[in-house]
Amino acid sequence: MNILIDNKSGAPIYDQIYSQIKAQIVNGAVREDEALPSIRNLAKDLRVSVITTKRAYDELEREGFIYTVAGKGCFVAPKNLELLREENLKAIEGHLEEAARLAASCDIGKEELIDMLRLFMEE
Repeated sequence: MNILIDNKSGAPIYDQIYSQIKAQIVNGAVREDEALPSIRNLAKDLRVSVITTKRAYDELEREGFIYTVAGKGCFVAPKNLELLREENLKAIEGHLEEAARLAASCDIGKEELIDMLRLFMEE
């Protein structure tokens, strides 16, 4: 598992860990039921507090991306297709919002933007 901490980023470290692990789960880089690094080992490798890595893991577990087995560690949860769909919908909405903002700044109307989207959907 590859996680990089950007100290210049405005994002909290736990959020960077959370986001990167979540992205690797969603895109299939880590498989269902695969063991994650222990909280302590990850903290040591990243040179961050154990509390920081625990917070990231807790958030991932709360959202259903990982599960914990007492005495054995944390594992990637079976993919919840509805959860993944929601995640993708949020990402699509964000991209569409940005496209609408860019279109407005270039005086591109709704119909022209919709036509552009139709062209992409046909490819």
